[in-house]
Amino acid sequence: MTSLPTAFLALPLPIVQLSLSAVLKCGQSFRWTAYSLNIDSENACLPTHEYRFCLRDRVVCLRQTPTSLLYRTVLPDPQPNIEQQKLHEAETLLWLKDYFQLDVNLASLYEEWGSRDKVFSEIKDRFSGIRILRQDPWENLISFICSSNNNISRITKMVQNLSKEYSPPLLSLSVPDGSGVEETYHPFPPPSALAHPDVSARLRSLGFGYRAEFIHRTAKMLVETHGSTVHPREQDEPSEQWLRTLQDMNTEDARAELLKFVGVGRKVADCVLLMSLGKTDVVPVDTHVHQIAIKYYGMKASPKGKMNMTPKLYEELSTKFVQVWGGYAGWAHSVLFTSDLKSFSLHGLPPPMSPLSNPTKNRKKRSREMTDLVPTLSTPPSTSSLSDSSTATEFACSKSPAERVKKRARK
Repeated sequence: MTSLPTAFLALPLPIVQLSLSAVLKCGQSFRWTAYSLNIDSENACLPTHEYRFCLRDRVVCLRQTPTSLLYRTVLPDPQPNIEQQKLHEAETLLWLKDYFQLDVNLASLYEEWGSRDKVFSEIKDRFSGIRILRQDPWENLISFICSSNNNISRITKMVQNLSKEYSPPLLSLSVPDGSGVEETYHPFPPPSALAHPDVSARLRSLGFGYRAEFIHRTAKMLVETHGSTVHPREQDEPSEQWLRTLQDMNTEDARAELLKFVGVGRKVADCVLLMSLGKTDVVPVDTHVHQIAIKYYGMKASPKGKMNMTPKLYEELSTKFVQVWGGYAGWAHSVLFTSDLKSFSLHGLPPPMSPLSNPTKNRKKRSREMTDLVPTLSTPPSTSSLSDSSTATEFACSKSPAERVKKRARK
């Protein structure tokens, strides 16, 4: 059944506090789907993409402008009345604030990291708005078991296949590009769905390789220990609820619990600690992070060029980054990690300029064409109307060229 969309609501939030285009694509979460809106406009204040995420009971849709996070809630049938819809939107807003950890002032952290670290200072403006998500620890645990010897694209495919294969569809919704195509959305499956005996073989047939056994045995271990009966007033299974209690433990104890699962080593455990359990100073280390440490922070490379991530080296790297960045070292590490990804090589850079879009060249051409029509001004027009940043932003965000001209004239 296709669900009807509701209007977007706006949460005032500058992009320096949250950049969806970076945070949702940098290898933290793997189930967000991005859609281009095909906006035919030069207005930089219009959203260019919509991002969708399926929870157990709803699909959350997000768009972003330079100053606001736009959100709406889509629910399966039967559709709620107006008052019920308001309640659901309030729930979604609370979820967003928790998921994106909006109580943390990211701009202040960037300034702190920039003052402590010259390397960070050089990239902070281009890669602004990258914060750590607070994800569901069960989904995060399985996602990073999938990450072993893998890349973001393949991990995304695996996690989405898990949802399609082991979780019934919640609803269908037209994609936002105006094409009329419908997309079906599946929540992430609970542990009990992945604990069945035939799961491992099926996942292998879907291309999960050796990770299939790890996923099945981890789910089975959780279900056998904590059960799978869901309380009538709850959505989550007991093992999912237990995983969330790890945030109340100290870092070492919580890590020890995670390391008991099959396929979970130090790096996977640290990803869950950082991205689900609020351990902000934890820095997950892999070969990519090691290369960053060698390239920028004076860590020595192996004499033979081969790197063996021993427990001692892992600890040295993690300690080094905490010394550089402090109590939110895990957050800062995510910014450096993202900046070094090949898929982000053009992020934050102005788009390449074609001859047809070269404003200087076009301006000269228009100037020549208008020479005989417009008298030469003896005094250049004043530019004081754009001297302060607030007026400049207002001017840039005018809805049309005509309104821009009117705004300058009024000044």
